Amino acid sequence: MKIAKIAALLTLATACLCANAQEVAGSAETQTVTQYVNTFIGSTNYGTTNPGALCPNGMMSVSPFNVMGSKLNRYDKDSRWWSTPYSHDNKFFTGFSHVNLSGVGCPEVGLALTMPTSGQLQVDYHMYGSEYHAEEAEPGYYGCELTNYGIRAEVSATTRTSIERYTFHEGQGNILVNFGEGLTNETGAWLRKVSDTEIEGMRLAGTFCYNSQAVFPVYFAIRINKVPSENGFWKFQPQMKGVESAWTEDDGTYKIYKKYGREIAGDDIGYWFSFPTAEGEQVELQMGVSFVSCENAWENLNAEQPKLAPGVSNFDAVRAAALQAWEADLSRIKVNGGIDRDKEVFYSALYHTLIHPSVANDVNGEYPLMESDGVGRVPEGQTRYSVFSLWDTYRNLHQLMTLVYPEKQIDMVRSMVDMYKEWGWMPKWELFGRETFTMEGDPAIAVITDTWLKGLRDFDIETAYEAFVKSATTPGAQNLMRPDIDPYLSEGYIPLGLYSADASGDNSVSHALEYYIADYALSLLAEELGHAEDAAKFRAQSLQYKHYYCPSFGTLRPLQQDGSFLEPFNPRQGENFEAVPGFHEGSAWNYTFYVPHDVLGLAKLMGGRKAFVQKLQKVFDEGLYDPANEPDIAYPYLFSYFKGEEWRTQQIVSELLDKHYTTRPDGLPGNDDTGTMSAWAVFSMMGFYPDCPGSPSYTLTTPRFSSVEISGGPVIRKEGDGVLIRSINLNGKRYNSYRISHEDLKAGNTLTFTAEHK
Repeated sequence: MKIAKIAALLTLATACLCANAQEVAGSAETQTVTQYVNTFIGSTNYGTTNPGALCPNGMMSVSPFNVMGSKLNRYDKDSRWWSTPYSHDNKFFTGFSHVNLSGVGCPEVGLALTMPTSGQLQVDYHMYGSEYHAEEAEPGYYGCELTNYGIRAEVSATTRTSIERYTFHEGQGNILVNFGEGLTNETGAWLRKVSDTEIEGMRLAGTFCYNSQAVFPVYFAIRINKVPSENGFWKFQPQMKGVESAWTEDDGTYKIYKKYGREIAGDDIGYWFSFPTAEGEQVELQMGVSFVSCENAWENLNAEQPKLAPGVSNFDAVRAAALQAWEADLSRIKVNGGIDRDKEVFYSALYHTLIHPSVANDVNGEYPLMESDGVGRVPEGQTRYSVFSLWDTYRNLHQLMTLVYPEKQIDMVRSMVDMYKEWGWMPKWELFGRETFTMEGDPAIAVITDTWLKGLRDFDIETAYEAFVKSATTPGAQNLMRPDIDPYLSEGYIPLGLYSADASGDNSVSHALEYYIADYALSLLAEELGHAEDAAKFRAQSLQYKHYYCPSFGTLRPLQQDGSFLEPFNPRQGENFEAVPGFHEGSAWNYTFYVPHDVLGLAKLMGGRKAFVQKLQKVFDEGLYDPANEPDIAYPYLFSYFKGEEWRTQQIVSELLDKHYTTRPDGLPGNDDTGTMSAWAVFSMMGFYPDCPGSPSYTLTTPRFSSVEISGGPVIRKEGDGVLIRSINLNGKRYNSYRISHEDLKAGNTLTFTAEHK
């Protein structure tokens, strides 16, 4: 068959490669949403996003990797907190990493680094890396030019595979596949040669946030579309200086195997392809990934990308399909009016909310069972998800999924329920089938309660309820979700000195606050399911936060074993993220107002409405608010619980959007936390926010756009160009509240704001 005909068939075959974006709409001429996505936003200032290529909620993501420097200019992912494969501040490229996390605070995965070079073969990444320029990115695509080699390096992706295109100059070209480096702190890999153009392998990963037991394998299938003149393995050979002498990566050499072609294993291994190239010749590399097996990685690759004949390109077809998949998902919210800057912030934020949770099952339905060596199979037509950073996402991201992407949210909830069936507990911070126990609380309760109360019910709620009651009542020694629950149940609070989830310190108050919110959500679900006694019990437990309120400071304050307040105490201690007694990654001010289920009760403790509002305003006036810290991100919305104070919400939200959400690489306030910070911006710019997890309602604020149309949801309109709301109408009738139920904010309804300046 002629090459041109093969290329035409491949283009047709890859028109809809991004699985789970079944209805790919639009064309290059009609796309109007993806042009506003800036994938560089959040790629510095510890936003920990990256501009790499992926499809919506894709298993595969491929990112430029620039956090390992040259021997003259080195970076350290731990000492400088590199929890991302890419930082916009760096300019030393050592390859494209695969299976990357977005917006997280601990280094993990970022594996199988692929690097094009030219000239003499060099496999030491300190030596073969290159500075780069001419970066270009859009949803599903990234490209740059490597300064040392003049090679144009480009990547795109499908749901479970990547494709890479390298444009060489005349001479010797090389493609390196490094299985030794990456972001994970785990070590160990193996590689096997399948043919001259194909290899497969496994890289061990895990220990996310330093949980040494939470490890997992990632399997790869890799092929190139050019037969190499030479190929082979490499591995690092440590040079021992003496029996008692330690060695580092500098104490040794890289051994290159040219005549051995079977398989290899070790901590620092790789594979290389070399070939002569003509000027402008393009070589493409395809990679499939799986968490189950190499066989599945190949099946994923063959299903989502056809094998290429020598010299045949599939890159542009994959890139176009990826862009169309993003266009389809992002277009579910259409905004009009406003300035282009706001549209760029909005759609870039929406893009970031559609990265995690990620698809975990292969095309054949198989996935790794939760906390097990076994393999499960998802029912046909459903998707198994992973990367549940629930301490973050239970606050707003899942509410966004429920409203705009209900089919995704249903499968996410099903995945969580199945994890309980497989393991005996709901996930807290799950990563590719392993529970990392990162952060605290019992966040699955609020997520699933919120989903159920908003009308998405095609999942096993009885099993979910069983799981929730188990974690809310099981004694501490046996309770993996709430290991310090015993005093919480007997006394209503958790004193200092019982338990710490990690090296962050004794986080007793933070733990208890999370349990109060979980119990409140559970009380709502219990009432809905007809369990009146449970509803009353869990509602009462949720109000025990009052034990921590200290009138002399006007904040929450840690309690000691005898029930007395901690002495000495400084409510500002912890505002720089240092470890402090009682609070996790924050100060007492970051947590004191985190009682979203009983705002009026907290106000009464503080002396009434006026005292509450003054104290809350102080948080913003004195710089005590942290826009990158989850417990306080809903603070701006709390003013709206008090008649006459709603203007403060509207003004502060507008100021925070202007200050902390920009179109620059540092345009996020900190870690995106798998889309949580971005979800805050999406909701805030639409004009409403889910400030109480588990409650099927929202607080209203001023939209940024003249109209917001949500597919399958409401239409939001704004008349006037001011920040302060003067009136609200629902379906043409005056609406006399700044809180709205999910039922009222449903499909077919139109919410209209009239906004003015002061």
